[in-house]
Amino acid sequence: MLSARLTNARFLTMDPDHPVAHDLGIWRGRIAGLDEAVTSLPAREVIDLQGATVLPGFVDAHVHLAWTGLKEDTPSIAGLTRIDDVLAVVEQAAGRQGPPGSWVNVVGYDQRALGRHLTAAELDEAGHGRKVYLQHDSGHGCVVNSAVLSLLPAGTPHENGFLAEGAMGAVRALRPPYSQKELARAIGRAARTCLAEGVTACAEAGIGGTLFGHSPVELGAYQLAREDGLLPLRVQLMVSADRLRRVAAHEADGIPRAFGLGLRTGFGDDRLSVGALKVYTDGGMMARTAALGSPYEGLDHAGQLQDDPDVLAETIVDGHLAGWQLAVHAIGDRAADLALDALERAQRLRPRPGARHRIEHAGLIRPDQLPRFARLGVSAVVQPNFLRCFGDDYAAVMGEERAPWLYRGRAFLDHGIPLVGSSDRPVADGSPLRAVQFMVERASGSGRAIGPDEGITVDEALRAYTVAGAFACHWEDGLGSLTPGKLADLVVLGDDPRRVDTSRIGDIEVVATYVDGRDTGFVAHGPMQHEATDNARAKR
Repeated sequence: MLSARLTNARFLTMDPDHPVAHDLGIWRGRIAGLDEAVTSLPAREVIDLQGATVLPGFVDAHVHLAWTGLKEDTPSIAGLTRIDDVLAVVEQAAGRQGPPGSWVNVVGYDQRALGRHLTAAELDEAGHGRKVYLQHDSGHGCVVNSAVLSLLPAGTPHENGFLAEGAMGAVRALRPPYSQKELARAIGRAARTCLAEGVTACAEAGIGGTLFGHSPVELGAYQLAREDGLLPLRVQLMVSADRLRRVAAHEADGIPRAFGLGLRTGFGDDRLSVGALKVYTDGGMMARTAALGSPYEGLDHAGQLQDDPDVLAETIVDGHLAGWQLAVHAIGDRAADLALDALERAQRLRPRPGARHRIEHAGLIRPDQLPRFARLGVSAVVQPNFLRCFGDDYAAVMGEERAPWLYRGRAFLDHGIPLVGSSDRPVADGSPLRAVQFMVERASGSGRAIGPDEGITVDEALRAYTVAGAFACHWEDGLGSLTPGKLADLVVLGDDPRRVDTSRIGDIEVVATYVDGRDTGFVAHGPMQHEATDNARAKR
C-alpha cells in the first residue's frame, strides 16, 4: 500500500523520460511511481492538490545556514542611509550588552548605502567602552572600534577601522565562539526559511574556517540540530580548507594534507553529509575585494587574492590529492584564472574525472575562460539574485565591456558547462523562483538589463535549481527529478513557472514543501484535500 498518492496536479518531473505527470505515489519516503503506475494502487491517503504545479524540491547549492539564522537574531542596520541612525542602533545595542569590554555585534552593514565607511572613532563613541563589530553584508569585511583594533597584531591592515578578508578573519578569531546550542537554533531558523521558499536540500558553504566559521566544533552543531529535530531539510557541509593539516599518511595514499582522520567528501547519509572542500581565492564584489584582471571602474585597484597565489594553488592541489571534491570560491576573473590553473595541475597529477569540482560564484568570467571550464568539467555555481539585488552597482563598477560577463547563464550552457543555481543566503535574497526569473529576463531590481544575451529559458533555469544542483552535490541518485525510486522531496507551487509571464515567476506562491514524502508544514498553504482511503481506515 502506498503511503500517499498525490493527485490532480501538474508534476513537472525534470525527467525527460516522463516530463509531465498528473499523479505521484509515495512509499517509505520515496517516489513509487507516476500516473497509471500508481492510480490503481491502494493508498493510506489521497491528497488532492487542486490543480497545483509540483516540481522536485529546489536544491540551493551554496548557502550559509548558521550565518543566516544568527543574522535574523542580531541587531541590524540594514536599509539605513544616515550615519546618525546607524550609530543610534549601535548605541542601543551596546546598552543591551554586558559591562564595558563585552562584544557588541551588529549586522546589515553596507558602506554603499551610507556613501562612505564608518570609522573606528565613530564606533568608539557609540560603543561606550565595549568592543564593537559591524559585519559587512558581503561577509568579506567588517568595521570595528578602537577597543578591537588594540587587540590586533601590529601592522594588521585596516582603513580607519574597516578590515577586509584575512584582516577581518583576525578579528573574528578574537570573538568568543558561539555554542553548539546557539548554532543549532540558528540553523533551525534558517532551515525553516529555506523550506518556506521551496528549498528542500542545500549545501552549507564553509564551516569551521577563519572567514565564515562560528566555532571550531561547528560540524557538531549540525549534528545537534538534527538530533534535536531542528534540521527539517537535507544539508551537505562544505569544510573550510584552512582546517586542513599536514599528515604523515602512507606514501601510497599520496595525501599531503587532510582533515580529521582522513574525512572527505561523501561521509554521512542523505540527511546530513560532508560535501566539498571550500577554498577561498578572493573576496567579494560588494566589498570591492573580488580579484579582477584590471581595476574596478573608477577605482585604482583590482581587488585582492586571499593569500599568496602559490599557497592558494597548493591548497587546491592538496585537496584534490586527498580525495575531496573542491568548491573554489572565485568571483573575479583573476581568481578564476588561479582556480582553473590549479585544478588543471591537480588533474594532471592524479586524474579524477568524477570529482565534479566546482567554481563558487564565477562572478566575472571572460570569454576566453569558458573553454577551460568546459575542458576541466568544472561546474559554475552562480547566484542570480546577486544581480537582481545588486546588479546596478555591479554593472557600474565593471564598466560597459565587462558587465555582460557577470554571473553568466547562456554562455556556460552553450559551452557544456553545468550551470548550478544557488543563493549564498544571507548575502542576497534566497528565493529560487526570483532567481529563476532573473536568469530568464536578466533584469536588475530597477529594470536595468545586465548581459541580456546571457538569458536562458525557464526550463533551463529550473534545471539549475533541481537536476544541476543535485548533480553538483553528488545527489543525483536521490534528488533533482521526480523519478520513481528517488526521494519524495517536492515543492508545490500555486502556478506553473513555464506558463506565466516571466515577470510573475518570482511572485508564484510556494504552497507546500515535502521532504521524504511528508508535508513539512513550514508553508502557510491554502486548502488541500486530504482523504483517508477506505483501505487505510480499515487498518486503523
